Amino acid sequence: MNFYYCVGYHLSRLAGRWFFRLRVIHRERMIQSGPVILAMNHQSYLDPPLAGTTCDRPIYFLARRTLLDIPLLGWVLPKVNVIPVNQEGVDRAAIKALIRVLQAGNGVLVFPEGSRTVDGNLQPAEPGLGLVIAKTLAPVVPMRIFGAREALPRGGGPLRLVPITIVIGEPILFSAADLETPG
Repeated sequence: MNFYYCVGYHLSRLAGRWFFRLRVIHRERMIQSGPVILAMNHQSYLDPPLAGTTCDRPIYFLARRTLLDIPLLGWVLPKVNVIPVNQEGVDRAAIKALIRVLQAGNGVLVFPEGSRTVDGNLQPAEPGLGLVIAKTLAPVVPMRIFGAREALPRGGGPLRLVPITIVIGEPILFSAADLETPG
């Protein structure tokens, strides 16, 4: 774990506990070694750092490429395992980077919706995750976050110190047989 990731991880854990009374339900379901895709709904900018604390090892994150244009974030994000993604269409470079990270035995957090929800409802999934699963056969751990939208909603507003809960679902395992086309 590099220095910047370690600092961010511990600050996120502290902030989660102190400010948001972060509760993680079914932490025992988290896959702590080998390749894994953590797939979670996306409510707020708080989601990645708080979701990252559910894993006892460094994980990689996808982040909108334009966030790298923000002076301090542009310097920090690459140091905390962020893979930039262009949200205009399918970003093949980001998908290839994601596949390489998983093939190296790492974990990644993805938001299948692609961007933060406006109204709190789940959005349709963006393309690409199925290809990553097919290429890596990495297990998927479904996760759902509650309360982050109320704490820091899309579109701004003051930070609100409300409880946040992350629920970890049963891991979904894949095999080569899952890729076969019937008939």
